[in-house]
Amino acid sequence: MDAAPTLDRIFRAEAARLTASLVAIVRDWDLAEELVQDAMVVALETWPRAGLPDNPAAWLLTTARRRAIDRLRRDNVGRAKAAELARLVDDIEPTAHVTDERLRLLFVCCHPALRPESQIALTLKAVAGLTAAEISRALLVPEATIAQRLVRAKKKIREAGIPFRLPAADELAARLDQVLAVVYLIFNEGYLTSRGDAPQRPDLASEAEWLGSMLLELLPDEPEVRSLVALMRLHLARASSRFDGEEIVLLEDQDRAAWDRDAIAGAVELLTSVTRSGPYHLQARIAAAHATAPSFHATPWGDIVNLYDELYLRSPTPVVALNRAIAIAYDENVEQGLRALEPLDDALASYGPYHAARGELLRRAGRIDEAIDASSRALELATNAAERRLLERRIEETRREHGHLGNDRGRTSRAR
Repeated sequence: MDAAPTLDRIFRAEAARLTASLVAIVRDWDLAEELVQDAMVVALETWPRAGLPDNPAAWLLTTARRRAIDRLRRDNVGRAKAAELARLVDDIEPTAHVTDERLRLLFVCCHPALRPESQIALTLKAVAGLTAAEISRALLVPEATIAQRLVRAKKKIREAGIPFRLPAADELAARLDQVLAVVYLIFNEGYLTSRGDAPQRPDLASEAEWLGSMLLELLPDEPEVRSLVALMRLHLARASSRFDGEEIVLLEDQDRAAWDRDAIAGAVELLTSVTRSGPYHLQARIAAAHATAPSFHATPWGDIVNLYDELYLRSPTPVVALNRAIAIAYDENVEQGLRALEPLDDALASYGPYHAARGELLRRAGRIDEAIDASSRALELATNAAERRLLERRIEETRREHGHLGNDRGRTSRAR
């Protein structure tokens, strides 16, 4: 048996669940992670000889708990906990389902005692199973900084005695906004990866949707929970048409017959009972307007512009303004869209999607040299391989369509 690839797949699938289960018992984050790693090493040594167990997750959890018993028995303070663990190990059946503690772990990671940047990093590490390097790429922060945040967060949890439990009803409001922000960040990294050769990580996007679904079970009447779950499901409903091989397919060119209409209807139904228009609700309504339009040209752009106007009042960010400008270009005309982009030049100077959008609008306006320069700047900033391929094709098509062989500025811009 080739155990290494099998172990790698199982590790990615089970590491976060195993860590959460062990944190709930040993109350020591570093120890829990170390025990999971130990169990993986034992599996790598054992499975090639004995074969893959019927339930790898239960096997790994049993092994990790036995390692914990050995560690705790050597520590006088931990002997009582070792006895408790021994009883738990005896109760694990070979076919047992490993209890999923990740929702509790999610609220621990987003405890208000932790700094927001540490909450995000810890959730991505502990709940989503990303490595420090992957978190670094997702957040555009140096890996050493991420490592420091993780160390500080775990230390704070230990020193503050933060309990491993779901928050009480009167604590939820203070915790929910950050939990939702972290879940959506995980989703976005899976839906379109920030770096690397893989254009998307469907497992990560599905993980975020699962976390949202668990939150929805806990808080079925919370408007922004319902809205975020609907938003993620609307995006996932068209996921199968977003790529042609390894290249992004733009919304305008996607095969709408391939979209999951049942999933879209279910997501829209989730939104119907939401009466308060928070940021996620507005984003979900925008996504629903796209998903329910019979064609790209039949998209209700005027309604979408109005929704972006309302969203900007609640979240006045340059990225919201960028998306609003694109909608204006389709609702009114390209020149109006370009004028709406102008105030964003400085704020989004290093944001690739801004230059990509500007390049496309300039192309449609017939301003070819400027379009190529803007798209070339987007290419320089792009970190997703699929985005790079799309931009490269767009630049070449723009040159060919207009008989433009590439002036010095265009060639220089691409080469930098």
